[in-house]
Amino acid sequence: MNQTLRILIVDDDRRMTRTLTDILTLSGHEVVEAWSGPDALEKSRTMNFDCVLTDIKMPDMDGVELQRQIRAAQPGLPVVLMTAYAADDLLRRGLDEGVAGVLDKPLNINQLLNFFTSLAKNRLVVIVDDDPLFCQTLDDVLKIRGFKVTQITDAHIDVDQMTLGAQVILLDMKLNGLNGVDVLKDIRKDYPTLPVILVTGHREEMSALIQGALDIDAFTCLYKPLEIPQLLQTLAEIQKKHLRELLNLPYASKTPKK
Repeated sequence: MNQTLRILIVDDDRRMTRTLTDILTLSGHEVVEAWSGPDALEKSRTMNFDCVLTDIKMPDMDGVELQRQIRAAQPGLPVVLMTAYAADDLLRRGLDEGVAGVLDKPLNINQLLNFFTSLAKNRLVVIVDDDPLFCQTLDDVLKIRGFKVTQITDAHIDVDQMTLGAQVILLDMKLNGLNGVDVLKDIRKDYPTLPVILVTGHREEMSALIQGALDIDAFTCLYKPLEIPQLLQTLAEIQKKHLRELLNLPYASKTPKK
């Protein structure tokens, strides 16, 4: 899998952005620099990024406000704060409002590189649905936003094949004579913590089965026709949980189970 990310670095200290650009470029990533919040917003409107790494305290717009505005426009884009202030109200607000991570200044370069390596590896979404058109439409939507996608239209395949490398599985509730709960149970035998998002167009008919799946730790259930911002927000929550665990940061999901 291609490990390259496109990263937007935001800091009013141009020496800092240049140093980070050099380090991340040598590691194989594509980097764009911005020197203020408004500059970063403009670049985020005209280019696609996999992550934003921003200083928390800057003139004109702080990193938390930048994160808030980016999230409103691009719900699935992770924002990571850099800070020299370990205990700070602004930092706590950023964590409460959904930043994907916090890195302390002076930056630990090994931690920084490991963070982006983990982010690059955790971009695979597996779509399990017997409707090829639905799979392809969703594939196109997610790839535009930087995700890798595997389509599976036959739910009878081996669970290890289904889950190989997956960050998250989108699992339809009706699959060629199978129901999604049975497939989820098979996944849970060997992959108890792998995030699985249920998908169905039959809200009332499937309500009991959906509840059964939520009881065995399905992440949530989304309903067809899918609302793409809701899907991206859900994927962002899953990614945020993983990245915060990587950095030993607190996480509390704001995504409802149902």
